[in-house]
Amino acid sequence: VVIGTKFGFKDGNSKLGVDSRPERIRLVAEQSLKRLRTDRIDLFYQHRIDPNVPIEEVAGTVKALIAEGKVKHFGMSEAGVAMIRRAHVVQPLAALQSEYSMFTRDVEAEILPALEELGIGFVPFSPLGKGFLTGKIEPSTTFAEGDIRNTLPRFQDDAKAANAKLVGRIGEIAARKKVTPAQVAIAWLLAQKPWIAPIPGTTKLHRLEENIGGAAVTLTPDDLHELGELLAKQPVQGERYNAQMMKMVNK
Repeated sequence: VVIGTKFGFKDGNSKLGVDSRPERIRLVAEQSLKRLRTDRIDLFYQHRIDPNVPIEEVAGTVKALIAEGKVKHFGMSEAGVAMIRRAHVVQPLAALQSEYSMFTRDVEAEILPALEELGIGFVPFSPLGKGFLTGKIEPSTTFAEGDIRNTLPRFQDDAKAANAKLVGRIGEIAARKKVTPAQVAIAWLLAQKPWIAPIPGTTKLHRLEENIGGAAVTLTPDDLHELGELLAKQPVQGERYNAQMMKMVNK
């Protein structure tokens, strides 16, 4: 078991804003060690860039925690190339965690080449497009009160209808291979780079088993070409985050 956890929000609450002051990082580390009942955190991520704390100071604090044996590896989340490079000089990064899927491909232009150059692993969150790539979301689908998708542009009515059509086409490819759309989505990610480790979230055992099965799906060069052509012809509609949330993404 590899234990990863994060620091970087005030009192652990994203609504209160970011906080990566050294004293906060140390407090979160101690609290995490206690709650997780372990003597070392395998991977300690900065949740979001804190514009008020130089990244060198953040990396230096984690470096000290590594020297003390409380942390094994340093990671970042939703960080841009410049911040990654600056942090990596102080304390080499083991992993970057950011959103990546057939629905969200921003990282392909600059982030992935930089990670490959520096030898940093990539841990994509929302590899199933926040559930869209499971094939279970239709134009008529509604979400419970408090579900974050109610606020996201690509889940609004017009965008949702267009994106459901795109997923339907992906589903046709999945059906030919006798697998699920979710498994194709995970297999597509794994086919991009050998150092990518997606982290699909689920609360159901059968979905966990389905997601794991995606690692056993082999997409042929023809499959990948077909998916690439499809994604080029039918771009995803709507931003992945609303305007307020996008402000917290470092570019």
